[in-house]
Amino acid sequence: MEVFNKFYSSVSNTVSQLSGVLPGNPVTREFEATQFIASAGPGLLWKVYKGYKKSTKQEASIFVFEKKQLDRWTKGDRDIMLETLKRGIVQLTKLRHPQILTVQHSLEESRESLAFATEPIFASLANILGNTENMPVPIPSHLANYKLYELEIKYGLMQIAEGLTFLHNDVKLLHRNICPESIIVNQQGAWKIFGFDFCVANQSASGSAPFWPFNEYCQAMHPLTQPLLDYLAPENVLSATHSPSSDIYSLGMVIYALHSTGHQTLGSVGTDYTKFKRFVNEIRQLQPSRLSCVADGLREYVKLMLNVTPELRPDPHQFLKISYFEDVGVKTLNYLDSLFQWDNLQKSQFYKGLPQIIQKMPHRICIYRILPCLTREFVNPPMVPFVLPNVLLIAESSTKEEFIKYILPVLKPVMLIQDPIQILLIFMQKMELLLKLTPGEEVKSDILPMLYRALESDAQQIQELCLSVLPTFASLIDYPAMKNALLPRIKKLCMTTNYISVRVNCLLCLGKLLEHLDKWLVLDEIIPFLPQIPSREPAVLMGILGIYKLALSHSKLGITKEIMATKVLPFLIPLCVENGLTLNQFNALVTLVKQMISKVETEHRAKLEQLNSIQNESKSLEHNLPSTADTLVSPEAAKTSTDLDKVFSGLNMDTFSHSQPKEKPDILPTMNESRNLSIEEKQRIAQQQETVRKFSHQPQPTAIPAPPKQIRKPVDLTNSLLQSNLNQFLKPTNQPSQQSTSNQSLPTTTNQYNPTGITPNYSYQNFDNQLALTSNAWTASPGNFNNKWANNQTSQSNVKQDWSAFESLLPTANSNQNTNNNVKKLTDNEMMDLLS
Repeated sequence: MEVFNKFYSSVSNTVSQLSGVLPGNPVTREFEATQFIASAGPGLLWKVYKGYKKSTKQEASIFVFEKKQLDRWTKGDRDIMLETLKRGIVQLTKLRHPQILTVQHSLEESRESLAFATEPIFASLANILGNTENMPVPIPSHLANYKLYELEIKYGLMQIAEGLTFLHNDVKLLHRNICPESIIVNQQGAWKIFGFDFCVANQSASGSAPFWPFNEYCQAMHPLTQPLLDYLAPENVLSATHSPSSDIYSLGMVIYALHSTGHQTLGSVGTDYTKFKRFVNEIRQLQPSRLSCVADGLREYVKLMLNVTPELRPDPHQFLKISYFEDVGVKTLNYLDSLFQWDNLQKSQFYKGLPQIIQKMPHRICIYRILPCLTREFVNPPMVPFVLPNVLLIAESSTKEEFIKYILPVLKPVMLIQDPIQILLIFMQKMELLLKLTPGEEVKSDILPMLYRALESDAQQIQELCLSVLPTFASLIDYPAMKNALLPRIKKLCMTTNYISVRVNCLLCLGKLLEHLDKWLVLDEIIPFLPQIPSREPAVLMGILGIYKLALSHSKLGITKEIMATKVLPFLIPLCVENGLTLNQFNALVTLVKQMISKVETEHRAKLEQLNSIQNESKSLEHNLPSTADTLVSPEAAKTSTDLDKVFSGLNMDTFSHSQPKEKPDILPTMNESRNLSIEEKQRIAQQQETVRKFSHQPQPTAIPAPPKQIRKPVDLTNSLLQSNLNQFLKPTNQPSQQSTSNQSLPTTTNQYNPTGITPNYSYQNFDNQLALTSNAWTASPGNFNNKWANNQTSQSNVKQDWSAFESLLPTANSNQNTNNNVKKLTDNEMMDLLS
């Protein structure tokens, strides 16, 4: 929260400052200032704001001079200062060179300020060396404890010398104020010349020797309206002249200030013109010891540059040729600035050797100086494979914030390039680095689509490389992307590819991804997919086998016994007879099959044992409950098991066997103890129990008895009829009419079924002997006999006949006994023949 408050306060102060300075200034119509970052120019009077162009959002720096800074000056000095500043910016706007600060919007004046816009800058060299006058408070964080590397100083001096070469030879212009306040370091770290407030142009005609008018230093004028005395050449006092060598002297003094303690100049005269004159006389006999702070390779040339005699000073071109600049880093930066002049072959050779140099360079130079030069080549696809490794090498030493700000935005368009294919290969090789530094949203929107394109490409090498690197960053891919995007593409590639190596790599990739998947995703997506692979090469089979083995043995995954028994084993067992397998492959396959069978057996046996124990406990509970009704079959009446029953007794088929005694179902409904009965249910059950109890104590009904004196023991009708027919055979056959009549004299009965089990009463009309027959006697009679009996019954109802003549045919007890003793007993077959 404190950081946010500081940021809010800083932005508020900047906005309030700009609102008081820029209103009415035309620059504000096209540019938006956001942050006060630096100061530059004479006396650091120019305030520099970070900003951007409103129409294009292109970054820019806005230079603002507030006229109120001159309120304490005299009117003459104030007017001179304003004219000097205006002249300098107008001259700057006319110049176009890589080592001259680029103006994006020319000078605009309002009642309160002067303003113009330039390319984005970092700070002035004076700010970097510690001069923070007219700077924001507190000092911007990017300038705190900022120190220049030796390579930055070398290349910066080279750039200033190149700028002076341009000014002296091409423009014929003297700067006359080369100093840290007039040197700007841009956002990429390049040093550029600024502050043409005191410049002098060539006044001679074309083709003649150049001539630069001389303006003598005036002590009456304000010091800021004239060049700084600390960097002013001695000839301005000694001979009242100046030349291009005067700028070389100023550059030599800048070199000394860069290396000296506290970044002080050699004379430290400030604004004291008298002191400056004394220093000019002293410098004639400059001792080498006073230059001891300067680097060894540069010291003797600095002494020469500070020589009192202008003609002995080296010109800018000669200065650029000294051995001090024969440095690999300097040459590298110089080559990067001039790459646009080279062809692709020369560029490719340079980029191939660049990684070794990048590793030795300071990271700040790589980010701000080398990277922008490299990214400009991304518009040239044939060169991207040579440039991209260097960019990713810089990314390896970058923080996540630097990567997001400087590298990722330029990589996004490159990720869309598919030709040449080396681009995708390079990205695949550095994918772990990209995923580590890229935010999650960009991973989903840019990196994963690139991976999908790699899997869908036609290049076998890209497919195999993508599959090989995918498992290394699988933990960084979220679950939905893994399930819905990545796995389907891998499966599709495995099914459709014509290359065995790609198919094997797909299986290896899936195997390595298993530990990053959950159990059910593997069971639903991976296991059912394996039998569908249209290939039976040994390498493919071993890949499938490896996935099964990993899924089976992994502690987090596992395969259920149902899937093994129904899906996996039916697929694996036929593979055991593949002829293309080696002995080791066959042994591995058989071992896995045995492991799965053993696992299925162990797990299912445990389940069945558990179920069996539950059933046994349930049966024991049922046997211990009291029974409400007797069983139909007693335990003693149960059939004994045969040998065949013993064979099937161990197969748990007793439930389906009829050899076991079945218990009689309860007559009364059993009460469920798991719920409470209502009062109506209790009354109904009690009433049913009472009814059953009454029936059980009621005596068994018997047949209706005959008169007491005529009670006869029931006889079998069939036996009686047979006996009567036998008697007829034994008598003389002179009474045919009586025999025929006897067929009509059989008694009539009424068969009544009594469900209560009471024996029915049978009465015979006009018979002296009445028989009480049970219903079982009827079941034993032949069918033809029943039909005849029914016909006789009909005739009896119409005519009442006298049966007294046939009483002799009815056997008595004694006669039956005598007859049975005298006559041979017929067999069952003979009796049936007679009846038929």
